[in-house]
Amino acid sequence: MRNLPVITKNLLIINALCFFVTIVAERYGIDAESMFGLHFFMGSSFNLLQLVTYMFMHANFQHLFFNMFAVFMFGAVLEQVWGPKRFLVYYLICGVGAGLVQEGVQYIQYINSWVHYSTVDTGYGIIPMAEFLDTMTTVGASGAVYGILLAFGMLFPNNQLFVFPIPVPIKAKYFVVGYAVIELLLGLGASDQVAHFAHLGGMLFGLILILYWRKQNGGGRQIFH
Repeated sequence: MRNLPVITKNLLIINALCFFVTIVAERYGIDAESMFGLHFFMGSSFNLLQLVTYMFMHANFQHLFFNMFAVFMFGAVLEQVWGPKRFLVYYLICGVGAGLVQEGVQYIQYINSWVHYSTVDTGYGIIPMAEFLDTMTTVGASGAVYGILLAFGMLFPNNQLFVFPIPVPIKAKYFVVGYAVIELLLGLGASDQVAHFAHLGGMLFGLILILYWRKQNGGGRQIFH
C-alpha cells in the first residue's frame, strides 16, 4: 500500500471509508446509499452531485472488493504512465459518463414501460409512480473501473493476463473486447439489476477521452502528463 501511486491509494481508502460510513450510518437509521447514490433524474431525490458521489457508494462488500481490486491492479499502472492529475480526471470522467449513460437507459425504460402509468407494481406492493422513480438508484465505481480496463487494454494491448476461469493467458486487448461484448449481451438480455450499460458508458467515455488525448499528443500510442 505504501508504494501505490497517490491517487490510486486515496481512491482505495476513500471507497473503503465510504463503505464503512454507510454501514455505520445505517445502524443509526440514515440511508447514505439513497442520499449519495445516483437517482433517476425525474425522481425528486435526484441532484447533480450524485453523478460524482454515486461512484463512492457500493451495495455490498463483494461489490466494493472487486471494483477496488481492479483499481489496485490496473489503475496503479495507468497512474504511473499518465501521472496523478490525468489519471484522476480520466477516472472521474469515466464515472460521470457511466452515470449519464445509465440515466439515459433508465429514461428509455421509463418511456417504453411506465410513462402511461400512475402506479407501479414492484412485486412487493403497488406504489405511486413518483415514489417508484426514486427507487431507481445506481451505486458503485464500476463505470470508472471499466474505463480503467479499456485504457489498460489500449495502452498495453499485448500484455498477457491470467483471468479465472480461463486456463491460459489472454492478451489485454482481447480481455477488454470480451468484457465489452459480455456487458452488451447482458445489458440487452438480462434483468439482474446490474447497470451493464453504465459499464459500457464508462468504456465509451474513456475511449473518447483517450482518442482526444492522443490527437492532442500528435497521435502517439501513450499519453503522458
